[in-house]
Amino acid sequence: MAINREKEIIKTSVIGIIANVVLVVFKAVVGFLASSVSVILDAVNNLTDALSSAITIIGTKLATKRPDKKHPYGHGRVEYLTSAIIAAIILFAGGSAIYQSITSLVNKEIATYQTYSFIIIAVAIAVKVALGFYFRYKGKKLNSEPLKGSGLDALLDSLLSLSTLVGALLATFADVHIEGYLGILIGLFIIKSGIDVLRSSFSLIIGERIDPILAKSIKEEVASFPEVHGVYDLIVNSYGEHRSIGSVHIGVDETMPAKDIQRVEREIQEHLFVKYGIIMTVGIYAENTSSEIASKIKLAVSEEIRKYPTILQMHGFYLDEEKGIVNFDLVFDFDEEKYKEIQQAITAALSEKFPQYKFIIVIDQDIALSI
Repeated sequence: MAINREKEIIKTSVIGIIANVVLVVFKAVVGFLASSVSVILDAVNNLTDALSSAITIIGTKLATKRPDKKHPYGHGRVEYLTSAIIAAIILFAGGSAIYQSITSLVNKEIATYQTYSFIIIAVAIAVKVALGFYFRYKGKKLNSEPLKGSGLDALLDSLLSLSTLVGALLATFADVHIEGYLGILIGLFIIKSGIDVLRSSFSLIIGERIDPILAKSIKEEVASFPEVHGVYDLIVNSYGEHRSIGSVHIGVDETMPAKDIQRVEREIQEHLFVKYGIIMTVGIYAENTSSEIASKIKLAVSEEIRKYPTILQMHGFYLDEEKGIVNFDLVFDFDEEKYKEIQQAITAALSEKFPQYKFIIVIDQDIALSI
């Protein structure tokens, strides 16, 4: 599946390179013949698009390299870096558009166009729109951030070409010269879009929360095993398309034999890998609420945490009666800043009710929100 994806991305990028190189040649000829800075700028912009497609190919090749000693999780995140580079190219294109537009206004440059100039620019707009939607379609289908970025870049370029065409028509038939002003406006819009792509790329590099719908689906699959009493602490880290590694905790009866625990762990791991392609580590929480004192303490814990709306969940409850220790985890909302004070307050309240026990509360974060 990964090989087919790689081939499709490369094929799409090659199409983009060929189309953009053809556009560069035609626009450059029109630009120099008409002495039009905006058309020449448009040609240069198409050249950067061809470069974007070349970078996408290089990034895809690097992303599919096998894991090695230094990068045991593979090289899939190279695609995110590729997307960031393409965002930088978009920003460069926007900045160049503004610079050249201001220059043409200051120098009061006036271009002269022929009929074939309008035809070539119009065809170029149609080609860029088609390329933009094609890249976006392939990017979404293949879940390729670089292709999505290239698609957005192509659509933005069509706007730049459209402003060039409008300016050329007005200059020729109405003697109104607004190319420079249109170029500035389009340039600002391109820069804004480049910043959005860059922000999205950095967010993926830093590591985003797993999709809530996927998180819910994974938890439901794990909970479907009859031996599982609860599913907690789901974590999934993405190292590129089809390269996800994660972990999850399950609650099981404390009397469950080790051989059965291992069997359930293996079955869950295999099931999640087959269904989602995720390499998952399964941890265990032993549950002992069948004892009277454990149930009593757990009920008191539940009553106490209900006082704090930013506590989203309590799990991993276990009472070690021999050592007199009670363990459980609390999941806090990310917006809660005083979680340590709340942890201390709950510990103090429970210790007052059950002085013979020591309470150990582990603070968890809401890493995988599910809906």
